[in-house]
Amino acid sequence: MSRDIILVDPLPRTLDLIMEPAVRARLEALGEVIVCEDRQMPADMVDRYLPETVLIFGQTDMPKERLDRAPKLKAIINVESNFLPNIDYQACVERGIWVITPASAFAAPVAEAALAMALDLARGITKADREFRAGTEAYGLEGNTETFRFTGAPVGLIGFGDLGQAFRDLIRPFKNKVRVFDPWLPNEIIERQDCEPATLDEVLRQSQVVCVFASVTSENEGFIGAREFALMKKGAAFLLMSRAAVVDFPAMLEAAASGHIKVATDVFPEEPVAADDPVRQTPGLLLSAHRTGGTRDAFYALGSMAVADAELIMKGLPPRLCRRADPATAMRMRSKPVAVS
Repeated sequence: MSRDIILVDPLPRTLDLIMEPAVRARLEALGEVIVCEDRQMPADMVDRYLPETVLIFGQTDMPKERLDRAPKLKAIINVESNFLPNIDYQACVERGIWVITPASAFAAPVAEAALAMALDLARGITKADREFRAGTEAYGLEGNTETFRFTGAPVGLIGFGDLGQAFRDLIRPFKNKVRVFDPWLPNEIIERQDCEPATLDEVLRQSQVVCVFASVTSENEGFIGAREFALMKKGAAFLLMSRAAVVDFPAMLEAAASGHIKVATDVFPEEPVAADDPVRQTPGLLLSAHRTGGTRDAFYALGSMAVADAELIMKGLPPRLCRRADPATAMRMRSKPVAVS
């Protein structure tokens, strides 16, 4: 008798991390679930089940030769949240196989944390706390010589996908002029969000707060470096909220240490960060251990969105909650799997 197999190969996630019991029960109602979450699913295990596999939850390598052996496959659901260059996306489109991710589950918590960090850098909250504990605090106006009000300050966004748009929605009450650099979007989409399309240099020169929400692609690794940091206003705030590889990290640390800009980062070139990494001793930095999106409710939303769309797909309907991979862009991504937050 033919079986409907669901391969679950979710690392760096686990099912307990992303699914409440009721959601997992819904997943198990869709077919026979084969799970490998203590390591990447071995190739021989994947190949054994492919002929009867209808759904894959995870980041399993799926080149054309594997797709050829999976005639029943309906969807690959990436629960890490970043499309990797390990799938023949064009072949999936041609065969009607959905490749999707519920990455937008992280948009609201990342935006919320970015706002908190922007306010912190603008008003010097963490810096003032550290100085107070060290007995070097300054009171009143004297304690605000390097601060600015976030309300009304010009904001620049680099990258305007789910994260950038969620942040833009969150800061509307602050009445900021918002400039956006995102070469993957037409101006019309940016303008509909009451933002001004701008070049990278314009965003850096004209913004008091710059937030980076860009993904890593084959074209933009390290594209924000010493030249770009030098363009920023002295005392401006720079927040790295997406992927560390989009910046020249040593140049960013140097810009912070020199006092030219204030920097907050939630991501690092290597994670976990080594105990002796210079980032821990660099002044002018607000540090977060890749935790801004990793709230319990966000992880559960990741799982529930994935299962809800899987249910639709198994009924022959299109997914409604997850973002679909586009062959024209997915193979240009250079994101690597991240540690469990």
